[in-house]
Amino acid sequence: MEDYNKIIESLGVKFIKARNIRILQPITIKNFYDVENTLLILYNGDVSIGDEKIKVEVGDMLFIPGGKHVTVTYGDPTNPKTVSNEEFMTHRESYWEGNHDPKLIGHLPNSFGYVSFEAKVFDSVNFFNSLDVPPFIIKREEHLAITIDQILAEEMTDLAGKGRIIKIKTEEIVIEVVRYILKNHLFVEQLVTNSTYFKDPRLIDIFAYIKENLGGDLSNKVLANVANVSEDYVGQYFKMLTGINPQDYIEYQRMEAAVGLLRTSKKSIRAIGAEVGYKDTAYFCRRFKMMFGIPAGKMRRRESLMNV
Repeated sequence: MEDYNKIIESLGVKFIKARNIRILQPITIKNFYDVENTLLILYNGDVSIGDEKIKVEVGDMLFIPGGKHVTVTYGDPTNPKTVSNEEFMTHRESYWEGNHDPKLIGHLPNSFGYVSFEAKVFDSVNFFNSLDVPPFIIKREEHLAITIDQILAEEMTDLAGKGRIIKIKTEEIVIEVVRYILKNHLFVEQLVTNSTYFKDPRLIDIFAYIKENLGGDLSNKVLANVANVSEDYVGQYFKMLTGINPQDYIEYQRMEAAVGLLRTSKKSIRAIGAEVGYKDTAYFCRRFKMMFGIPAGKMRRRESLMNV
């Protein structure tokens, strides 16, 4: 348990968004993907996950780690419209309607709430994704449900200290999710195998260097110098501890940074691609769509619809 306390202390948690949604029509989103973690609570109606449509019961929560492709069905699962991730992101307002009245949270038909957030170890590594935690259902955790409701209500107001309260309660959510996993002995093998590398100082140095130099040279030769291991060994060393090769990890970090820039800046797609390490804009755009299922330009448009 002491190891997990150290990991939790090292976590950088960042609130991204919170919404209360009413489902307008039943849909199944194939290969839904986002870089952030999402915690959803079902208030009324139907939500299910996976091709086998595993049902989330009313009052229960669905946790989807960032970086995981997953099929999600919103609304009656018997005959939903099946859409791609791109179709959903482009026409979200056709399928969802946002509630902006705190008094109606939990009282609308066919509705759910969700909070999206980052949780990064040493401000570099996506915690739940790195542990290879799959999407899972959280059963009847009243404190966690209340915390989500409080975040949703705060997000709908303009009171003094709103941002600070949301930040504190988002950190509570992360801790409660970790506690639920540990209490229910979930994903034991993944946790034992994948949490060990958080203790390796050479790997931590590599993570930090990658984060600080996304637009620069991140070849295995450079990473080998950072970790003080041989160039021939650094790829094997990285994969042995993390389960992925360093160049795949670097691409994920670059694409995640690109999503952040698309959401928060007005820079051109060419400029964003160059900033995160892609000199060839066309190649950047191809890789972006391959990873997220939608073009970079539509990811930006998606952000204009986030108040839906």
